[in-house]
Amino acid sequence: MSERLNRWLPAGSMMLVSVLSYVDRNTLALLAPTILKDTHMSVTAYGWVVSAYSILFTVGNPLWGKILDRIGLRRGMSAAVSLWTLASASHAFAGGFGGFATARAVLGLGEGAASPGGLRTVVQTLPASSRSRGMALTFSGGSAGAILTPFLMTPVAEAWGWHAAFWFTGLLGAMWVVGWLALSRRSDVRKIEAYEIESSAVAGKPRLSDPRFWAYLLSYSLGALPLGFVVYSASIYLNRALGESQKTIGAVLWIPPLGSEIGVFFWGWLADRMRGSRIDVVRRLLPVAMLLSLPLAATGWTRSFPLVMTHLFLAMFVAAAFQILPLIYGTEVFSRSYAGYLGGVASGSYGAGLAVLMPLFGRLFDLSQYNLAFALAALCPVAGYLCWRTISAR
Repeated sequence: MSERLNRWLPAGSMMLVSVLSYVDRNTLALLAPTILKDTHMSVTAYGWVVSAYSILFTVGNPLWGKILDRIGLRRGMSAAVSLWTLASASHAFAGGFGGFATARAVLGLGEGAASPGGLRTVVQTLPASSRSRGMALTFSGGSAGAILTPFLMTPVAEAWGWHAAFWFTGLLGAMWVVGWLALSRRSDVRKIEAYEIESSAVAGKPRLSDPRFWAYLLSYSLGALPLGFVVYSASIYLNRALGESQKTIGAVLWIPPLGSEIGVFFWGWLADRMRGSRIDVVRRLLPVAMLLSLPLAATGWTRSFPLVMTHLFLAMFVAAAFQILPLIYGTEVFSRSYAGYLGGVASGSYGAGLAVLMPLFGRLFDLSQYNLAFALAALCPVAGYLCWRTISAR
């Protein structure tokens, strides 16, 4: 194996665990029409189930970030993935709101390690010239998982029922843990010591009193929010507003996350190739991403199936920019010694946004106010960019 390829293996493993985390969380979203029918849950209750996940995901991200910075990637990621694998499999026993909310909450707590683990791995094992692409690789696992979920879980659910789909997610998690225990014996993965500060003389610890910290959090959480909105709401909109069957939904629901998969590599590659400081690159690209997020607002007025899928694809492509670009900004203005924590608080803030807004989106869907729900989701990246621009300028 070449030295260059060997260097990328840890980041590749984090991409796979990101795939796993999104397969686990998206299985419920994919099968929501069938599960809601079988369990007699409303979309509002479903929104609160998603909120339970998001609340614990918000708590888990900075918590796991600190744990990974303290005890290292090997032990920390093994514990986290083991926990969320058990939680994912436990969905098979749920019969209503309480069971799904509990399983979802524990899943969110465990999956809080995925983003800080990915970011920590990239800055710990890759040179600075490759880190934007490393971030793109690790975060591409999320969209790849969303693409794979319909292909993996629709046949399983059709053959053995939706309960079996969650048993299958548990098997996938166990397989990853075994592989990780072997790979993480490498010295570049096992080391825990802090890295030198490479970005600037003012880089230091991220603090709540630092305006740049809030610019980082708000640009990520609000800008990336359409990712979760599309993932959790697309199947219900296609079923209730357009009358599409569960089988049809399973056949096409890979299309929107393909936009995110292409997007993370596009924005990461572009950021590594553009001239100027990395912060200046972020400053030039974020307003472009903000403008491209606006077409999502028209989706609620659209009854054309191909056009709806196009809007959802574009929304996830653009939202990927609000994953990659704020992470570049954060790892430039703060010390990379806190990479796990930076990744954790970013994803945690994203989870907090979903926890607050998904019940509202669910209520709007119950009232068939799809146009308002999509318009609100489209405005979130606009708010994220304006917050970043205003706060970072201070």
